[in-house]
Amino acid sequence: MDINAPIGVFDSGVGGLTVAREIMRQMPDEKIVYFGDTARVPYGSKSRSTIIRYSRQIIAFLNTQKVKAIVIACNTASAYALSELEQETDLPILGVIKPGARVAAKATKNKRVGVIGTTGTVESGVYTQCLQSLDPRIQVFGKACPLFVPLVEEGWLHDFVTEEIARRYMKDLEYKTIDTLILGCTHYPLIRSMIGKIMGSNVTLVNPAYETAIELKRLLAAKNLACEPRGAGSAPEHEFYVSDAAEKFNEFANSILPYDIKTTKQINIEEY
Repeated sequence: MDINAPIGVFDSGVGGLTVAREIMRQMPDEKIVYFGDTARVPYGSKSRSTIIRYSRQIIAFLNTQKVKAIVIACNTASAYALSELEQETDLPILGVIKPGARVAAKATKNKRVGVIGTTGTVESGVYTQCLQSLDPRIQVFGKACPLFVPLVEEGWLHDFVTEEIARRYMKDLEYKTIDTLILGCTHYPLIRSMIGKIMGSNVTLVNPAYETAIELKRLLAAKNLACEPRGAGSAPEHEFYVSDAAEKFNEFANSILPYDIKTTKQINIEEY
């Protein structure tokens, strides 16, 4: 395996860019090949078999880019497809659920943890299973927040409409006296400050995007796959691909990533 090969990162759309952003921050020498399945977003309302099929196609594409590891930067795909994909690929593959669950299990004091995510992620029960395998005493309270993804993708990160919807969603969790809340969708870190304001300082927010980047750094080091340090002023040339609306993706990515993307390439993912 070429240690200087890129890391493949994929998501249903732009949400996984929060994971890519954290990887760039934690491992500035690593190159990323990112794929956003913008033609078929959202994943949260689709069936398990469909998500597995989509994920297999994306991994087939990423394999053509000679990646050395894969990050499923999507909670729904991590919930539905990770176990299948682990058996089908020899590459190190990482989802976003376990890293976040581990941190939440350590953070909670009253053993009452909230999870917000897409309908698919919440109904899968994957966070409940993961958290209770770490500590059977933990009670998990899930809340599907399906409107957050389109609001974030519309760029309404600080809009009063988004805040009003967030307050309605969070009201259910306020009555559960949780002390820890997992942002169980990679879009949600982009409205983290809003959610934090609503929930208050007594609730610890867990950002799986950050925790996944930390876990990836450990994984690459353990498998001796960390890339060689680049010279001063030599940044990796990340590549971005989508299945639709490349220009809109480019615009959004440039609003949240630490540097400007020049081009995003559109591909027909159904060919893979």
